[in-house]
Amino acid sequence: MTRKFVYILLALETVLLFVLNLLKYSFTDVFSSVIAFPFEQIGLILKLLSGSGLLGNAIALTLYLAICFLPVYYLIASKDKRKLHLEDALVGLLSSVLLVSLYLMINTENLELIFIGLGALGVAAGKAILSITIWSILWGYLILRFIRLAFDSNTKKLIVYSSVTLYSLCFFFAWIVFGSNFGDLLNSFFALQAQNTGLQAGLGITYVFLVLGFLLDAIPYILNTVIVFLALDLLTEMYNDAHSEKTEILSKQLSLFCYKSLGIVVVSGISFNLLQLLFAKTLRNTEANLSIPIMSVLFVLTVLFFARLISENRALKHDNDLFI
Repeated sequence: MTRKFVYILLALETVLLFVLNLLKYSFTDVFSSVIAFPFEQIGLILKLLSGSGLLGNAIALTLYLAICFLPVYYLIASKDKRKLHLEDALVGLLSSVLLVSLYLMINTENLELIFIGLGALGVAAGKAILSITIWSILWGYLILRFIRLAFDSNTKKLIVYSSVTLYSLCFFFAWIVFGSNFGDLLNSFFALQAQNTGLQAGLGITYVFLVLGFLLDAIPYILNTVIVFLALDLLTEMYNDAHSEKTEILSKQLSLFCYKSLGIVVVSGISFNLLQLLFAKTLRNTEANLSIPIMSVLFVLTVLFFARLISENRALKHDNDLFI
């Protein structure tokens, strides 16, 4: 996978997440939430086909079964190529969950009965819960399968698997920023409008601070993405020669950027809270809070640790070579 191709995929993911977040406010019956994509839309297409006549119903049933049993087809195909393991049971579970979930996505009236306690939100919440369940099983299987492959690999293969993991993190960070956080920003915009009906004048500065809050939440993940690409450069060089001079240079560059990233995250949080204090009289919505991105900090510290370890190992080898 080339770096340029990854950039293109990240750009496409970003655009898709932006569009899905915007569509859920214009076409709520089709795009109720970002997490429900694409299962909600598949259910709608199958429902339209099923109601179009006898032929359409047959096509819908065929597509429904094909999609639901696609994981099983994959498992059968894999059985001849490798030994099956315990995590492969999740593939069968995924097919079972798809059978139920897509049926409910097609017959949404049943969601109102199942999630009756949520009232008007029952259908949308039901679609989200079903989709989250599907995604959790799928990603759970991929992660467990990936761990097994990495555990049984040699050093060079482990570097390759580590690169794949880092690329995956880029797409996960993009999902958090442009999927989850951007969705929260839009919700905040609409909530602010609803709370200030007829009092729109003077809301501009509050909108600015909502955007600044979004950027504050996004900064750690944007920096993490830069760290990922620096780490990928280091892994590429390690694959060629783990003890080269360039490896040490790249590891030091990575360490320095990790150090600066932690400083930027801390300072940006403090600056945002101070700005809110300065503009407190003009803001219609103030959310001063102690924002500590624990997972982001742990990620940066982990990368920093390994970068330092690589640099020290290279220096130690250099000293040993001089001694010999």
